[in-house]
Amino acid sequence: LKDVFFREMEITPPDIELNCAGENDAEITAQVISSLYNVLLELNPKAVVFLGDTNTVMGSIAAAQLNIPVVHIEGCMRSYDWRMPEEKYRTVIDHISDVIYAYLDDYKLQGIAEGLNPQNIVVTGNPIVDVLDKYYFSRKDRYDAVATKSFFSNRDIQRYDYYLMTCHRRENVHENTSLENIMRLVESSGKKVYFPASYRTQRVLADMKITVPSNLVIVDPVGYEEFLVLLTNSLGAITDSGTVVEEACVLGVPAIQMRKSTERPQVYDVGASVKYDPSVLQGTSERIYFDKLERLSETRWEQPFGDGMASEYIVDDLLSRLRNDGFSNHKPSDYHLDLWHSYRNDEL
Repeated sequence: LKDVFFREMEITPPDIELNCAGENDAEITAQVISSLYNVLLELNPKAVVFLGDTNTVMGSIAAAQLNIPVVHIEGCMRSYDWRMPEEKYRTVIDHISDVIYAYLDDYKLQGIAEGLNPQNIVVTGNPIVDVLDKYYFSRKDRYDAVATKSFFSNRDIQRYDYYLMTCHRRENVHENTSLENIMRLVESSGKKVYFPASYRTQRVLADMKITVPSNLVIVDPVGYEEFLVLLTNSLGAITDSGTVVEEACVLGVPAIQMRKSTERPQVYDVGASVKYDPSVLQGTSERIYFDKLERLSETRWEQPFGDGMASEYIVDDLLSRLRNDGFSNHKPSDYHLDLWHSYRNDEL
């Protein structure tokens, strides 16, 4: 799937791929750390940049072991839900990072509350705004040209008469009760729900023998451009993806967020998203969530994620640090030593 993104977004493919694989997170993480350690040992870079909260950021342990400065983009997000593997990954990397790029002031405050050095946290805004500015808003004529009647009829849907769905989180996909509740939610929509499903999700649906409602159209994964056409011409999104709710919010598309907890509560704050907890059997008809979604679609909200310059802020700061040796390790730092002394004084 990544090759589609490289091609559509005109991104140069990586020079080095670790090709880590495994049956579980432990195997994959172990391979990432071990393989990246050897690569970094040979390259000896000035710093290593990690983005996000997937198991790949655990490669930061290899960099830390080699005393190579760690930079984390998308830092200090917290759901405060320790069941989520992503919560563990982002907490670990933030606490061994030398520079953290946090998207919002709220995230920086969360990091400071955990004892992270505020001097090492730079607020940039969210690069998803930059991505959509470049790959959607500046090319909107192209997307409009793609959104023909045949585009939708070939997919067995009609423009503005379907919901777009994504579902991949293990708390949803690998829990029988949650997956059944999600199918119940889909059925209650009263519309077709178009679902580009990962091969893993399709396999789980088959293995669990989950009954799929007749209004759910399951297809193989799609590229980013096709996804944007589907999203912007839908009635709304049904998703458990953090990034998709951000994209929907920026694009003015309402969303049902199928999460027990989220690290992106701003979409609720501005009125762009409705929460649905799949782990709990609802006492009322799930149709109420689509009623709420329809009401959201009648409102206008301001996206809260920044000015579309986040990528430039990050690159400018990185280059400045590179030129001025600005990657000094923050453990221990004056900030943490002062904290330690204040705690000791309080005890005494």
